[in-house]
Amino acid sequence: MHNPKSIVITGASSGIGEALAKSYAAQGSTLALSGRNPARLEAVADACRALGADVTTTTDSVTNRKAMAAWIRSSDRRAPIDLVIANAGLSAPQRTIDDFDEKSHLLFDVNLMGVVNTVNPALEIMVSKRSGHIAIMSSLSAYRGLGGAPAYSASKAAAKAYGEGLRGWAARHGVGVSVICPGFVVSRLTAKNQFAMPMLMSAEKAARIIRRNLQRGKGRISFPPPMAFGAWLLGALPDRIADFTTRRLPDK
Repeated sequence: MHNPKSIVITGASSGIGEALAKSYAAQGSTLALSGRNPARLEAVADACRALGADVTTTTDSVTNRKAMAAWIRSSDRRAPIDLVIANAGLSAPQRTIDDFDEKSHLLFDVNLMGVVNTVNPALEIMVSKRSGHIAIMSSLSAYRGLGGAPAYSASKAAAKAYGEGLRGWAARHGVGVSVICPGFVVSRLTAKNQFAMPMLMSAEKAARIIRRNLQRGKGRISFPPPMAFGAWLLGALPDRIADFTTRRLPDK
């Protein structure tokens, strides 16, 4: 979407979400930002206001279906929404069986249902107006389930498939949909990774790539290109070969 003026971003208190909020902040723009940490979120909001944006915030969890729907509708009444970026996400290592089930539910609740709880209320509004764009944050790990992060990979794969399917459906109603699949980006999540992260990039660079491709209406935004190709290839390999690789990957 070219030059959106009213933008909703979840997970805006750090990482890619913070960088996107600051990228879109400008005189005449309206931002609705959500995040789990009140202090960090308000710091981002203040930085965006200093750039000229009109900003409101919420710390409601994306897992709260009713609260998210109410927030989306309130944001649209304040300024008709042009772009929604369902960015909020969570990573948690599943090293032992002790809390495996708990972490699986947590990751699906945030990374998948958090997307649904954000996207669906916005979709209702946009379909009624036959305008708007939705962006869903997935990951390159969505191309193949990784032995070091089974629930994380699965939750991101589900979000990716939802966005890809939604794109064809929403297009018939005048609404655009993009799925974002980044590689390693500097953030609070990747800071916990205790392994080498190839082609690690700054959140600001990731935000520039995302914004540029959203302006073009690109359906799938995967980067950096070499890692995106590697992820696609891993997903296309026979199970025996792919499993040999993914079982040896470190825990996310």
